[in-house]
Amino acid sequence: MTNLGELGLSSYEEQVYRTLLVTGAATATDLSDASGVPKGRIYDVLNSLNARQLIRTQTTDPTRYVAEQPDTVVDRLLAERIAELQQELARYRDVAGSVRSNLLPALPSEGSIWLGTLGSQEMQTALEEHIRTATESVRATVGPPYESASWESLKQEVDAFFAGAQPDISVSILVSEQVLETNPETLFEVPEEQAAEVRIKVLPEIPVSFDVIDQTVTTIDIPHPQMGTDRIGVVAVTDSDIVDEFERQFQELWDEAVPLLE
Repeated sequence: MTNLGELGLSSYEEQVYRTLLVTGAATATDLSDASGVPKGRIYDVLNSLNARQLIRTQTTDPTRYVAEQPDTVVDRLLAERIAELQQELARYRDVAGSVRSNLLPALPSEGSIWLGTLGSQEMQTALEEHIRTATESVRATVGPPYESASWESLKQEVDAFFAGAQPDISVSILVSEQVLETNPETLFEVPEEQAAEVRIKVLPEIPVSFDVIDQTVTTIDIPHPQMGTDRIGVVAVTDSDIVDEFERQFQELWDEAVPLLE
C-alpha cells in the first residue's frame, strides 16, 4: 500500500490525483486516458475526490479538474483518518466496557466473592460463565435462599445455569421440597440436547445452596442477613480440600434423595 493509500485514497483515486499534479487542469476524458482509470469509473473517482475537497472543478465546457496543493490534501486526508480512528476508539471502548461487565470475575488461587442479588443481571452472567467452565460435571443444590425467592428470580438463574451448560457434561441437581412447593416442576425441564445427562433429585431439606464444578471449584451462596428471600453474593473456593469435602457432602445428599419424576 502506498502512503496515500494508507491515508485513505483508493488506487484509482491516487492515480487520478497524481496525474492531475502532472497535467494540471484536465477533463475527465483526458484524465481517464492519462491515468489509466477506466472511463466507466472516472466520474465516480472524480466526484469522490471533489467531495473530499482534494480536487476542484473549473466552470468550463467541458468541465476541467484541478488538484489541490499536496500539503492541503495530506492535511485533509490526515484529518479524515484521525476522525475515523477516534470513532473506532470510542467503539472499542464501548465494546471493552460491555465485555468487562459480562465477564465472570477472575478467581485468585484460593477463591473469590461475587456480590449480587438473586436474579440480578451480574449474577446471571456470572452463573452462566461459571457453569460454562465445566468440562465434565456440575453438581448443584437448590435450597435457601431460593426457597423464598420469587419465581421470576429463580427462573432467571435456572435459565442462566442451563444456558452455560455444555452439551457434553453431566449435570446433577438436588432440589429441596420447599422450592418445588412454590415453583412448578417444569422449571427444571431442559431440552434433551442441552446436556448429555441431566439428573434431578429431591430432598425434604437442603441447608445451603452450593455447586461443584469438575471437582475443582465450589461456589456457596451467602444468604442475606436481613432478607430470607435473597442473598448478598456467592463465594467461590478452589482449595482442593474444601472442594473435595463439598463433593463428598453432595454425594451423601444425593444418595438420600429421590428422583424428581418418581
